[in-house]
Amino acid sequence: MRSVCVFTDYFVICSGRNPRQTKSISDDVRVGMKREKLMPRSLDGERDGNWVIADYLDVVLHVFTPDTRRFYDLEDLWGDVPQVELEQAATA
Repeated sequence: MRSVCVFTDYFVICSGRNPRQTKSISDDVRVGMKREKLMPRSLDGERDGNWVIADYLDVVLHVFTPDTRRFYDLEDLWGDVPQVELEQAATA
């Protein structure tokens, strides 16, 4: 992101199967970051759970439900930014 915007270096974009899972993913990331003494500058979307966004300054975390991720399509919106695909962290 740093090549096209001034507010962050990276977007992390992921999906949960439903609002409850998106909140759980966000909570787990927040706990891990807190252990490292990193707290989000802002956090939004936890009540609804369709799109949870946490701003850690250099990294902005987006956790979507599948329908919401398709609707907003950040990957296409920011398509001119290099992408790095990561392996799926967990399977069920």
